[in-house]
Amino acid sequence: MGDPLYLEDLHPGDVWRSPARTMTENDIGSFACLTGDFDPLHVDHEHASNTPYGKPIAHGLLGLSFMAGLSSTCPRVKTLAFVGIEQWQFLRPIYIGDTVKVETKVESIKPKGRRSGEVVWLRKLLNQRDEIVQSGKLITLVSSHSFLPRVQPEKAGIQSEKAGVEL
Repeated sequence: MGDPLYLEDLHPGDVWRSPARTMTENDIGSFACLTGDFDPLHVDHEHASNTPYGKPIAHGLLGLSFMAGLSSTCPRVKTLAFVGIEQWQFLRPIYIGDTVKVETKVESIKPKGRRSGEVVWLRKLLNQRDEIVQSGKLITLVSSHSFLPRVQPEKAGIQSEKAGVEL
């Protein structure tokens, strides 16, 4: 998987694309159970067939969750905290069978203290046709290399003069 990226490794304009993941009916059902959101638009085929979408669509927040998961390792970053989300837009529906991926771009980096910085990421969730289905900005606090814990030298063994046994 490789070593994580630190603040000093990131530059505005850097871009990554995640692996893809296909939305399944089971994903939607599991998300409905987890959140309690059983809106028929997501879980009832008959109801959804009478909507402008013509069939069930994934919860918008499920798409956002897919984005978070897919981008958590692409790039893999030494993240200290999730700070916020801005201007998130739900632009197109995600259907069962759609395959999505995330495009991530570093928009800006601002130092915060001596050992970390705030990174603004532009994220786009794209479907199999490369259409943007969701997009917006995520802000995270990222560790700099200097944040690494100091390694304590091992205590040297103390020899007993009488027994020659290490204590």
